[in-house]
Amino acid sequence: MCGIVGAIAKRDVAEILLEGLKRLEYRGYDSAGLAIISPQGELQRIRRVGKVQALKDAVEQHPLKGSTGIAHTRWATHGEPVEHNAHPHISDFIAVVHNGIIENYEPLRESLIAKGYQFRSETDTEVIAHLVHDIIATDDCNLFEAVQKAIPQLRGAYGTVIMDTRNPDILVAARSGSPLVIGLGVGENFIASDQLALLPVTRQFIFLEEGDIALISHRTVSIIDKNFKQVTRPPMESDAKYDAGSKAGYNHYMQKEIYEQPNAIKNTLEGRMAHGKVDLSELGDQAQAILKQVEHVQIVACGTAYNAGMVARYWFEALAGIPCDVEIASEFRYRKPARRKNSLFITLSQSGETADTLAALRLAKENNYLSTLAVCNVAASTLVREADLVLLTKAGVEIGVASTKAFTTQLTVLLLLVAKLGRLNDMAESTEQAIVHALQTLPNRIEQVLMAELKIKQLAGQFVDKHHALFLGRGDEYPIAMEASLKLKEISYIHAEAYAAGELKHGPLALIDADMPVIIMAPTNELLEKLKSNIEEVRARGGQLYVFAQQDAGFVSDDTMQVINLPHIEELTAPIYYTVPTQLLAYHVALIKGTDVDQPRNLAKSVTVE
Repeated sequence: MCGIVGAIAKRDVAEILLEGLKRLEYRGYDSAGLAIISPQGELQRIRRVGKVQALKDAVEQHPLKGSTGIAHTRWATHGEPVEHNAHPHISDFIAVVHNGIIENYEPLRESLIAKGYQFRSETDTEVIAHLVHDIIATDDCNLFEAVQKAIPQLRGAYGTVIMDTRNPDILVAARSGSPLVIGLGVGENFIASDQLALLPVTRQFIFLEEGDIALISHRTVSIIDKNFKQVTRPPMESDAKYDAGSKAGYNHYMQKEIYEQPNAIKNTLEGRMAHGKVDLSELGDQAQAILKQVEHVQIVACGTAYNAGMVARYWFEALAGIPCDVEIASEFRYRKPARRKNSLFITLSQSGETADTLAALRLAKENNYLSTLAVCNVAASTLVREADLVLLTKAGVEIGVASTKAFTTQLTVLLLLVAKLGRLNDMAESTEQAIVHALQTLPNRIEQVLMAELKIKQLAGQFVDKHHALFLGRGDEYPIAMEASLKLKEISYIHAEAYAAGELKHGPLALIDADMPVIIMAPTNELLEKLKSNIEEVRARGGQLYVFAQQDAGFVSDDTMQVINLPHIEELTAPIYYTVPTQLLAYHVALIKGTDVDQPRNLAKSVTVE
């Protein structure tokens, strides 16, 4: 959600800024812009609505020279996505880019208007530009000092980079709730909201912590913390890979990432299983003593990650015998939850920068949970740095906004954790061995189900004129129905809902008619016969059924029901397995609808505002 790139060098930086924005496109945005200080000290700014390519085309027509600049991709919050709301925003000699939300922008805006400032946008960000300008003009101070005075007046979440045309040899950055990372070069330095933006120019990074303010010049970086004390943040060498340059022959990143899932899961499992047992020694020497004490698990997440947590609840309780609660982060952080005794607090996030999940983690630390554990895909993320324990999913960079391989690798990690905690909680050794076996065979099983894409593509054609869809599942397939409905609505814009199949008679049956497709996950397990009864309830009311089931499940296609037969899968990993055909269904329906599969409207990959 939004992207920032800044550079201060001894060379022209326009290409660096544009390439950085291109690498942040996956985060989701609706406009882009950049500002560069010319060799004559003049502020040059170009902004465009739409894709970064439109901005790049504009810069090619009107080249910008200069060695200090800032750039931004905006995901609209305050003010519609039009050019005058795009970043950077300026106030005379001050230029600002900003991720996040300034919650008290309205009283600040009124105060600045009273002082004679004119606002040319509806954004909260423009307040920062005028506020810093006002402080410099009033207090006769430099940019770094002015930002230190401005920050206490701002409430909300922000990652911001500020530039002063009168002093082109510095950039000033501040971070509160929205990530920023400084890239270290030779005689030049950079800043971005994501290290991926800077990989072409550096592998050395300093990650700003909550409340940090940084002064960045060509050769030096100076940082003060939230208490305005000078601090040293050690640089880290990144081994992150940016693999978004090519779709490798696939039509979209989402399709590529769906097909990457077998290898992604292999990477997740590597080094974590041996001799029929789960090995999570990577958690550290102290982890064993902590995990032995766990009597309850509290999972907090958002969106797709929340659905993964919902699946894990079934596993924790049924396999490990440990009570588990799952909550949406934006709800958890604003109520007064009662902490259970010896509760392990688990946060799930693909990016590790999800604002609500981070806030929930910090609340958990204040409430003295037994320990905190992050399941995340980004090793250098804030969530990873702040959690006590970490399990990385190792899915590789995921570019498509609609999560695929990040979801299935989260589930893989969670099942490993269930096995580990279960063995410490007297789970039978045979159960752990069964989990290990199911996980070992899972990549091959998913490769087999991917071979059903042609059948699913043909099925998708029947959704071309649909406006609503209903997904059903029972047991641990209910959260998979939730995830499947989320995928369909995210990228095809079809309204979709998910229900536990046993809830049909308690209201949703009223929706059933010949125009309502009902998609059902029907693995062969102890709930299959119950599910068949629910299917008959839909059939009796003229619903159109689409059933994903194994070949031995006993379903037969007819005029009211289409059965998509899938190869065998171990029951323990069925939720992960049944996710894949529903991803393919959403993908092909979106293609038919003609939507933007990789960057669906109104959505962002990394949600850094609440």
